[in-house]
Amino acid sequence: MPCEFSTTPMTIRIAAAVLMDPKGRTLLVRKRGTQAFMQPGGKIEAHEQPINALVRELEEELALKIDPSCAIYLGHFSAPAANEPGFEVLAELFLIQTEQTVTPAAEIEEVQWIDPANDGGLMLAPLTRDVILPFYRNSVKAPA
Repeated sequence: MPCEFSTTPMTIRIAAAVLMDPKGRTLLVRKRGTQAFMQPGGKIEAHEQPINALVRELEEELALKIDPSCAIYLGHFSAPAANEPGFEVLAELFLIQTEQTVTPAAEIEEVQWIDPANDGGLMLAPLTRDVILPFYRNSVKAPA
C-alpha cells in the first residue's frame, strides 16, 4: 500500500493587532530578513491567552504598553504564512487604538503607518493583504 501524505498545511497560532493611530492609520511591521509587511503581534505560547500573547509581543517588538481591557476582539482569521512555506497562520485579531510612539525592537526591522484603505505601496503578507485589510475596510470604522 503506498504512503499517503497530508496536504493540510501546518499551523502557526498568532495574536495580531489592527493597531490604529488617531489619524486613522494602521501600523504594519516587517521582520528582519523578510520582505512582507504584516500586522504587529506574534505566536501564542502554550497555555497563553491570545490577548496576553498580543500584549507581550507588542511590548517586546514595539516597546508598546497596552491595557488588555482596551483591545476589541475582531475574530479568528487564517491565511498562508508569509515567511514559513507550507504553513498557515491562524490569527486571533484585536483592534487597538493608540497614541503611543512605537519603536522597532526584537526581530522588527521596519514599521510603517498606512491608510487601511490601500496597501501603502508595500509588499504585504497574505493575511494582511487578503484577509485583514479587506475585513477592516468592510467592517470597522476608523476613528473620526
